Amino acid sequence: MNWFKVLLVPIALTSQLAAAEVAVIVHPSNAAAADQAEITRLFTGRGTTFAGGAKATPLNLAESAALRADFDSKVLGKSSSQMKAYWSKLVFTGKGTPPKELADDAAMKAAVAADPTAIGYIDASAVDASVKVIGKF
Repeated sequence: MNWFKVLLVPIALTSQLAAAEVAVIVHPSNAAAADQAEITRLFTGRGTTFAGGAKATPLNLAESAALRADFDSKVLGKSSSQMKAYWSKLVFTGKGTPPKELADDAAMKAAVAADPTAIGYIDASAVDASVKVIGKF
């Protein structure tokens, strides 16, 4: 039984380290506060403004980005394939357009730093003073 614990503990620690912490970011001048429900509302197209009424422009990482899958599951509560199906249905019926996609954390950070209405996400380790973190997941 002890050998099982010896094998299980490193595996559990490795899987926790592999998952990146997702930082949801906005422009530094953006005074909006957003909880997980608000972020989900914006990234699923069910809202176009922050709770205070200011315009919100959600930005996604590319579908191939590993952090995108983390964001979809940790923040939106769906798998990436479920989100793809969700947006496919909205686009097909003319009821929505998915957020613009950016290639990587650097492109996301630059886009959010340049647009006071933008909301996006990056690996928490990539955060600097050019953006403001409104949530970590």
